[in-house]
Amino acid sequence: MPHKVSEHSAEIWTGTLFPYLRKPALSRIIVYINNTEISRVDITLAQWQRPFRRVSKRFYVLLTLDNLLPNQEYRVVFFQQLEDDALDYAGDWLLLKTAYFSTLPLALPTSETNAFTVSLSSCFYEHKDYGQTAQAFKTLYANNNKVFKPDIKFMVGDQVYLDIGADSLSPLTNEVRLRIADDYAKHWQALGSMLSRGGTWMLPDDHEYWNDYPFYDGIVPTLYMLRIPKIRAAWKGASEDGVKRIQQTKALIETFTIGNDLSFCIADLRSSRSKTQFINKAGFAELIEWITTLTTPGVLVIPQVLVTQENKLERNLLSFKKQYTALLNALATASHDIVVLSGDVHFGRICSVDIGTKGVKLIEVVASPTSNLTGVNSVASSKPSYFPEKFPDPKAKLDVNWPESNVNYYDEPYQLTTTKGRWFSSYWRDRTNEHMMTIGFNKIDGKVNMTVQAWLIRKTDADGKPKPQFKAPFTIALN
Repeated sequence: MPHKVSEHSAEIWTGTLFPYLRKPALSRIIVYINNTEISRVDITLAQWQRPFRRVSKRFYVLLTLDNLLPNQEYRVVFFQQLEDDALDYAGDWLLLKTAYFSTLPLALPTSETNAFTVSLSSCFYEHKDYGQTAQAFKTLYANNNKVFKPDIKFMVGDQVYLDIGADSLSPLTNEVRLRIADDYAKHWQALGSMLSRGGTWMLPDDHEYWNDYPFYDGIVPTLYMLRIPKIRAAWKGASEDGVKRIQQTKALIETFTIGNDLSFCIADLRSSRSKTQFINKAGFAELIEWITTLTTPGVLVIPQVLVTQENKLERNLLSFKKQYTALLNALATASHDIVVLSGDVHFGRICSVDIGTKGVKLIEVVASPTSNLTGVNSVASSKPSYFPEKFPDPKAKLDVNWPESNVNYYDEPYQLTTTKGRWFSSYWRDRTNEHMMTIGFNKIDGKVNMTVQAWLIRKTDADGKPKPQFKAPFTIALN
């Protein structure tokens, strides 16, 4: 699968998360533009690595392709050489997988019919998905409308759920690690056609570890064994392997720009969380520096929503009041509008609010979930929330140096539809329909414009494409 891309490079992850295959002695990837080969890379037996340090079998390698052209579509094909000398076709090459990606452009498109487009998704629970999420993304990626075809994707948390099921109660450290490895294999198989298309930035949220990570003081029964230090250490270690080696989230803060037009910051606000902060001091300093030195509109990609109110059942960003306040005060000094892309909350929503005293807007786009939880876990399902009414929430009594503003929730006509739940069915509570969003950026008459559309994963048209949620896409100009 393609991971992070730039104007001239791309990271390619290849391997298997299932325990049934042996490492091939010789493999190869061939890179194409259209049908013309431009390069090939051989992978030898010694290059394969283990995705989980304490789990045998399963293997991967991360390759970096350099000297690529900007704003160019590429196709990557993975082959394995057949090895059994007793077979007539030994030495031949077997095609195993094809992936597709585009490099970043040098500037935003300047045509209304074209855009640099990112997809936004979160919260994928494999049960009852039946491949629908992957199929929806595959058809979006084949879209002829460049405003809605994703160039890259942001998967902003809960790509896996590692804390659901009675097997979470195992007292054996090896079973804990195997369960996590198997959960990744199952979820990644279901997401295959999505993972193999477009550059990818992933952010972990709590379920990449366990509910409300790093804390284990809740009442969720399947987390009981976390009170045992050796179980907690094994669980945390395998979870960290998944985040760093499979999802390839290694740095707390990553940034890139599209020419001189738009700046992106992808911030892991979960992995270094402690009792007093949602990101460690070094990561927070990088985040604040990005905000305060913006020379273009900015896009901040985070795993939990920023426009929120206090939650007494589970910690959110507002639970860390000192750091949350410092973040808001930094945002208030920004010289340009900031778009927040997030997930986690099991509903989709678009809102905007004035921040600071310089006329800057904060626009938040939330996409969650791609596949709802089922059974007893479906009590976590949710309908869209349009609170707090003011930002920051006056009830939180934060020491911000600018006045609270009314939040503009674009509930009509940009509301995500819901489906009623039924007790003891697969979905017990009313739930937001499964979706992902595309956010396109272009520059018209010197102004950066943003176009947002939500796509209903389980509601398709006659051609099998996901139906758009909004009759007309949401659009806004960024300063």
